[in-house]
Amino acid sequence: MKCPGQDSRYWKPGAIFEAKCPKCGSEVEFFKDDTTRRCGQCGHKFLNPDMDFGCASYCPYAEQCIGNLPPELISQKEDLLKDRVAIEMKRYFRTDFKRIGHASRVARYAEQISKQEGGNPAVVLSASYLHDIGIKEAERKHQSTAAKYQEEEGPPIAREILSKLGAREALVEEVCDIIAHHHHPRSEESLNFKILYDADMITNLEEQQKETPLSPEKLRGLIEKAFLTEAGAGLAEKVLLT
Repeated sequence: MKCPGQDSRYWKPGAIFEAKCPKCGSEVEFFKDDTTRRCGQCGHKFLNPDMDFGCASYCPYAEQCIGNLPPELISQKEDLLKDRVAIEMKRYFRTDFKRIGHASRVARYAEQISKQEGGNPAVVLSASYLHDIGIKEAERKHQSTAAKYQEEEGPPIAREILSKLGAREALVEEVCDIIAHHHHPRSEESLNFKILYDADMITNLEEQQKETPLSPEKLRGLIEKAFLTEAGAGLAEKVLLT
């Protein structure tokens, strides 16, 4: 079955139109379902300015529907991925609101750190939402929530979720690798890992302060030594010491 939005039988007036080439200003004819067209005057290839890529940014059949996805759409697809991962995380934990809240706070802090440090938001936020996804299996199999069991049980579950959502294999591999050692930094780490690690550290310390608070002096010392990014340390001071 062809997508109704791309089936010419459902087209309305305006489905065939002209757009100016952004390079030379010549008029280029577009059909509604053209993803790109090449200017006949200067040869510049550009994106259909009126095409709605909303459904294609998350539909697993987008490539078959509209051909090879342009870079702009790939970027949009990964940008939307984090929102769908958040939904799957909440679905997985169901009524475990403590763990849903923890993952959501880690993602919020990770996003703030990423805005200053950089990194790949799709990787950082997917890892943030899924970093503790193995905790239920750790409890079931090992009767423990110890970090090593979370790191062992988390990647297969994360892989299943991300693969179902159509994530790129390279992204799936990186997120699963981060989850597999998210409590234990290696001697050299990627920026994406460092951002997740710092966001998780802030959240864990924030939760700890509610039960067994550390003195401001001890917190300052910990922030100076334990954090992997400047933005993470700065955010930790703001959250924990202000």
